[in-house]
Amino acid sequence: MKVRFVYPKFARHAEAHPELRTWVPCNEYFGPPSLGIACLAAVTPPSWELDFRDDRLEDVGLDDEVDLVAISFFTPSAKRAMELGDAFRARGRKVVMGGIFPTMMPDEALLHADAVVLGEGEGVWADVLADARAGALQKRYMEKAPIVLSKQPLPRVDLYMEKEGREYCPDDYPVQTSRGCPLACFACAIPATAGRKLRHYDTSHVIAQVEQLAARGKLGSLTEDTSFFPTSNRRFMEIIETLAERGQASISYLGVSMPMILATPEATLVRMRCAGIKMFYLVGGFDPITRGAFTGKDPIALQKAKDAITKAHDHDIEPYTSFLVGNDEDDEGVFDRMLEFANDAKIVKAEFAITTPYPGTPLYKRMVLEERVLTRDWSLYNDANVVFRPKQMSPETLLDGYLELWREFYRPRQGLRGMAREARTIQF
Repeated sequence: MKVRFVYPKFARHAEAHPELRTWVPCNEYFGPPSLGIACLAAVTPPSWELDFRDDRLEDVGLDDEVDLVAISFFTPSAKRAMELGDAFRARGRKVVMGGIFPTMMPDEALLHADAVVLGEGEGVWADVLADARAGALQKRYMEKAPIVLSKQPLPRVDLYMEKEGREYCPDDYPVQTSRGCPLACFACAIPATAGRKLRHYDTSHVIAQVEQLAARGKLGSLTEDTSFFPTSNRRFMEIIETLAERGQASISYLGVSMPMILATPEATLVRMRCAGIKMFYLVGGFDPITRGAFTGKDPIALQKAKDAITKAHDHDIEPYTSFLVGNDEDDEGVFDRMLEFANDAKIVKAEFAITTPYPGTPLYKRMVLEERVLTRDWSLYNDANVVFRPKQMSPETLLDGYLELWREFYRPRQGLRGMAREARTIQF
């Protein structure tokens, strides 16, 4: 029997607003899919034939003879995923859906699929395949307990690499160090989808992920800022020390926040640099510092933000900064204050995102209760559109300000050489 994994396409920033390609001095970059499909492919038994289709790059083969179609997706691609589910089912194919959106909105996903997987899929994937073989798919599958990460095989990222060509050739692929998160950030769905307990991969597993990428000439990206949590520190330092001993760059960037930079000992930053880490992907808008720094009312938070950027620069680590705009604290002056800060702090690379109430987040629940959700067209939930009613400005003002941030940040930086190569993580 044959299973086909499908990664649905979605509208990124420049697809929603083509004018961004005029302002921002870097080529459009197709990032690799999340590791969900690669992880399920790794635990698919050899008795099943499998293949992978990336809807962003190729035809998904609606009329091909396959026994099961597995579609993994998050909110921005939900509309497309459900269209594909309907199209496959109209041709008599069985469809199972999984990922963040089906986990958070299973009833909606089930309108377009024969089955949904809630939460982590590896623990129930054998059951899904057995039931599909028997023609007895259940409506819902959910693991009884979190999977044991130390027992998981390496993700099949080779399936993604097989799609590389002129238009798709990422420099880096994600490396996963843990799952779950004990925090309850207002706009994050990770605790709801992967659990509130932070679970770690063994250091050997993380290094093996890096090595399988290096063998193909690729870098790894440590996107999880949970790496910096106190409970993660020992394992994180084991990873850093092992990478430093390799003597060659193997990591493209590391996900962090401003409080984490400030809390990191200088010696740790030195070792990170020795491990070849040259860039932070600095997420903003979730933590107390970046939620207060640009309100014009919190000079302490503003100074802490400047200190975090300075600390990164002092260790020759580029803070590729992601600014989130549209929080309830933001008034119409936030755009100018963000630009002023970026210039004063000498930030070279940045991205800008609009606050988005994704299903499964505390923000979404609050926005629904306050009747501030403007649309449930999930294709607009991509950080580049206003899908809720802001508190201190109109939706039109927020969208205009978001576009102004991109334009005015990159206008004086048009002549920077190497920008296209270095800004690897801009997900246009």
